[in-house]
Amino acid sequence: MTETNASAASARTIAETFGRAWMSGDTEKALGLVADDVVCDAPSGRIEGLPGYRKFLEGFLPMLTGATITKVLGDETSAAIVYTTDTTFVSDLRAADYLTIENGKITYVQTVFDRLPITEARRAQQG
Repeated sequence: MTETNASAASARTIAETFGRAWMSGDTEKALGLVADDVVCDAPSGRIEGLPGYRKFLEGFLPMLTGATITKVLGDETSAAIVYTTDTTFVSDLRAADYLTIENGKITYVQTVFDRLPITEARRAQQG
């Protein structure tokens, strides 16, 4: 295996390990792969630093009832996780995380998902 292929496998491995950890509720394992100065751009806005990202992740996990990884793609310094989540208020929410990885840690997360199903579910709950 060449160094480039080893790096790509490493980025994919980190991304998949991260995804499977948070999807199973193992916050500590997931956050152990995240850099202290991580930046996350999510539909709700920008989050900077590990404490903020921890709050973001821990705020979501209690609502999670299931999750499935569809695909993990990666190159030397980045990876993408495509997945579906089920929550207490909406099922089959499709999303993707694009991750930048440096020195074995996730330094940037771009989370993408359609907020409309969430908004509609909350409106339905409110009557």
